[in-house]
Amino acid sequence: MKAFQSILLGGLLVSTVACTKFEELNVNPNSALFPNTASLMTGAERTVGTINSQVGPGGFNIAPALYVQQFSDVTYIEDSRYKTINFSFNGLYAGPLVNLQAVIDQNTNEATRAGAAQYGSNANQIAIARILRAYIYQFITDRWGDVPYTQALKGDQNFSPAFDKQQDIYNDLFKEWKEAAAQFDGGKAVAGDIILSSNAARWKKLAASFRLIAALRLSKVDPAKGKTEFNAALADGVLASNADNVQYKFQADVNNENPLYANYVRNNRKDFAVSSTFVDYLKKLGDPRLPIYADKNLKGDYVGAPYAVFPAPGKAQDYSLAGQAISAQTAPANIMTYAQVLFAQAEAAKLGWTTGNAKTLYESAIKASMQQWLGAAYTDAAFNTYIAQPDVAYTDANANAVIGNQRWIALFNQGTEAWNEWRRTGYPVLKPAASPLNGGTDIPRRLAYPTTVTTLNTKNYNEVVTRQGKDDQYTRVWWDKQ
Repeated sequence: MKAFQSILLGGLLVSTVACTKFEELNVNPNSALFPNTASLMTGAERTVGTINSQVGPGGFNIAPALYVQQFSDVTYIEDSRYKTINFSFNGLYAGPLVNLQAVIDQNTNEATRAGAAQYGSNANQIAIARILRAYIYQFITDRWGDVPYTQALKGDQNFSPAFDKQQDIYNDLFKEWKEAAAQFDGGKAVAGDIILSSNAARWKKLAASFRLIAALRLSKVDPAKGKTEFNAALADGVLASNADNVQYKFQADVNNENPLYANYVRNNRKDFAVSSTFVDYLKKLGDPRLPIYADKNLKGDYVGAPYAVFPAPGKAQDYSLAGQAISAQTAPANIMTYAQVLFAQAEAAKLGWTTGNAKTLYESAIKASMQQWLGAAYTDAAFNTYIAQPDVAYTDANANAVIGNQRWIALFNQGTEAWNEWRRTGYPVLKPAASPLNGGTDIPRRLAYPTTVTTLNTKNYNEVVTRQGKDDQYTRVWWDKQ
């Protein structure tokens, strides 16, 4: 049978399942040799929560939010000046991906399927694991470009995985999400699913919404496929209201609390405040979401931290930290929202991919975002006044700009997605740090590979650099053809 073991795989610390004839003798599939799939699922989903928050594992989560100037650093003015060049993806392979692969393997292998089924029907467990595995791979490839995919997670079958082209990865992700959604069988609920409580209908909507967003990524590099995949996702059913929003809910528990809370309160560091770029723009628009996104400073005003200004011209108490809806101990992290889906539909309509009305969809996206964040404080009167402003009102001439700017606002605290959309569309228009520390002059467009890859998977690293381009922060990923 298969024993759960950790190995070093081509620079990726991964855990895998390995078979020996000796282990196949007299092994109980319910024994400790087999981590129960409920725990594996929960562990993977907890990582999905932290990668969607602004301070998380590996240090790379806050970086995109700094690049798109939703946040600014307060004391150590380095990350907003792009000092860190190499970021590690090892923990994502070693943690959630290997967990999800183990869920799939245990529910597929004839020798272990029956034991795994006590935690939910085999098909339902595999479906959720495949949806999340594809999502995490998209998370990785959007940051680094070409990455190990088809040869990853193979354990001692392959210690040096090749890097797959991002285009090939994307093609396979569409397949994975579609096939996974079709696998739900109405059987026993999946234990350990802390995101959607094994609600198959919601998982199917989420998978289709992932496909929708991924399809729009192709708008500059393969619009024909993008259009086809976008409409297929729409037909299968995406998020249709704020009630469908998918979040990771942090707990009042030191081991599973909001990472910003840990930074602000538990560790009393307050390293990051809302950026002056972001605060000043919302002030200009009189945006009613500002008091939700940000807290007032000690003087009772909303003041963003100057972006990438060194030395820091003030202290944390001078600036607006992230609001309680973002930074409280149990404040959730958004994985996918209805507003995000509507902005995608508005852009697709503008591109001519669908027959939808771009203006109506755009305004509906703003309304959905306001209702999401304001709750009972939302009013149609305030919304109507807001969208009538020249900098917000939709016209065919300014469609790309207003959609991009408003999506940036709606994606606050989803800095990675905001960075992805900024790279693809160019909106909002941002000025780079005045004095970058990475040798460049512009806002980074990718993360450089972890340094472990250069020494532990040298041959494949050299091949991917030759194919994709220099391993720095300015070689664009495949879909970034702005």
